[in-house]
Amino acid sequence: MKMWTKPIVFFLILLFFLHSSSISAQEVEDEREFDYIEGSEKGPRHWGELKKEWEACNNGDLQSPIDLSSQRVKIIPKLGELKRSYNPCNATVKNRGHDISVYWVGKPGSIQVNGVVYDLQQSHWHSPSEHSINGRRYDLELHMVHLSSDPTVKNTIAVVGQLYTIGQSDPFLAQLSREISSMVDQKHEKKVGVMNPADIKFGGRKYYRYLGSLTVPPCTEGVIWTMNKKIRTVSIEQVRLLREAVHDYAEFNARPLQPLNSREIGLYRPTQRTRP
Repeated sequence: MKMWTKPIVFFLILLFFLHSSSISAQEVEDEREFDYIEGSEKGPRHWGELKKEWEACNNGDLQSPIDLSSQRVKIIPKLGELKRSYNPCNATVKNRGHDISVYWVGKPGSIQVNGVVYDLQQSHWHSPSEHSINGRRYDLELHMVHLSSDPTVKNTIAVVGQLYTIGQSDPFLAQLSREISSMVDQKHEKKVGVMNPADIKFGGRKYYRYLGSLTVPPCTEGVIWTMNKKIRTVSIEQVRLLREAVHDYAEFNARPLQPLNSREIGLYRPTQRTRP
């Protein structure tokens, strides 16, 4: 080999190793802790095996989501209307990779469940819906996650869910379309100024109530679920945007239905007044 060719060969080898290192670094950065892909080693069937603190995902008896079947529902009038009190507050939209979420800063308000105050923390979306009603899954599901700061409370998490079917656009999501579009397929967050959680409209006063879990790892149990019975609408463009914005492994970010086991599903519906 000629002397002048040796530096060239060395330079090419160096470029190869540098390129390989760059690829390896990208792979590490792109690693995710869990996904929704059927058959994946990090898919829903294996969540409980990935970390010890996630064992409830596979071994828990109170897992969510579930099918809200009419045959299992028991009407419980004493549940009472859901008490909500929300305030306009600064908010941040986040692309967490597996979903799009809105976090509020300050005191955005709360709900009351069984006399306990649960403060709103964040809201996020799943598509298709995670819960089903009589075996039917819908196009989108919103979760509003609340926490209680009362140290004496056993169940510290309360989630309010709303199901959507394709139709007219959802006004609250419409406020966020520009921000969500700007963070397609990248982990990012963006401040959006003051937003009012009260702009998230529910379908009506009827709701289902049961004791379940978080629907993503660590699948913490003891979550009080309030699922609105009436279905609202969302546009197909809004659903498509939410799916495009998250990473590919979460384009369909709904956990499979979980066994009901011996749990009771309560249904609250307002007492109909009779005319005199």
